[in-house]
Amino acid sequence: MSLIEKAAQRLEKLKQASGDDADVFEASLAAPAVAPAVVSPPAAAAAPAAQSSAVPRTATIASNPTVSRSVEIDLDRLHQVGMVTPEYSRSPIAEEFRVIKRPLLQNATATGPTAIENGNLIMVTSAMPGEGKSFTAINLAVSMAMELDHTVLLVDADVSRPSVLRHLGLAPERGLMDVLAGEVDDLGEVLLRTNIEKLSILPAGMPHQRATELLASDGMNRLLEQIASRYPDRIIVFDSPPVLVTTEARVLATHMGQIVIVVEAERTTHGTLRQALATIESCPVKLMVLNKSRRSAPGSYYGYGYGYGYAAEERSEAA
Repeated sequence: MSLIEKAAQRLEKLKQASGDDADVFEASLAAPAVAPAVVSPPAAAAAPAAQSSAVPRTATIASNPTVSRSVEIDLDRLHQVGMVTPEYSRSPIAEEFRVIKRPLLQNATATGPTAIENGNLIMVTSAMPGEGKSFTAINLAVSMAMELDHTVLLVDADVSRPSVLRHLGLAPERGLMDVLAGEVDDLGEVLLRTNIEKLSILPAGMPHQRATELLASDGMNRLLEQIASRYPDRIIVFDSPPVLVTTEARVLATHMGQIVIVVEAERTTHGTLRQALATIESCPVKLMVLNKSRRSAPGSYYGYGYGYGYAAEERSEAA
């Protein structure tokens, strides 16, 4: 006789003895039937949607900081608008960013006397808006993610005018500001994994009127320590606001090990560049990328006009 048949017989006997007892037995009989589906290994491995009715998604992510959501970047579209993609690794733009990223990676991984504190925290900025900093930050992050030995986190830190997700064809999401404001308990809840294997994104999140104070807070220090140290091979690229337009960029620069300043050819003046460099004196390493040049810069490929160089004090005066 099966277990169900035995249970049915037992239920019938209890019903004959007492209607109330039968109700209790039915409840105790139903409980074991549900419990294995929640705690057994096969159910734990099921897709999150299967358990969403019982457990909120935020609670699941908060209990496991490594969990993040996946998003799909249209890589064909990205290539068509002239950006770096893994499928076209030998394109002219990909070659340009191979040159640009190399000294940054060397600084990020340096050890011994040449080691740079927070060298894996790289901020990409410009003196003024419209010089191509977001374009540079995204391409730099994608190019670095194509390396064999590094994973990359691209952080949209331009919290006043976020554009990373828009450039990638993605919808706005919660992110950095929501974490710092305490509206998101766990960083993993807002990290976005992408279909570029080693690239993740931390969006800027919702605008906040106290963005500067949040970026300068102890919470920001703890967040940077968390994302910089959780994976020692991770490079974190920050798309920052222009340094001469907002105070957020100057605050963010105090946390960085390297800063890349995007300079627009035939537009950014020497005086503007000197002023921008003066606002980020606290960062040990500053490099410059020449953008939108009509002629090939030293060290660049195919005439795209992207160049790079260390922004030493004496050289910045001559810029």
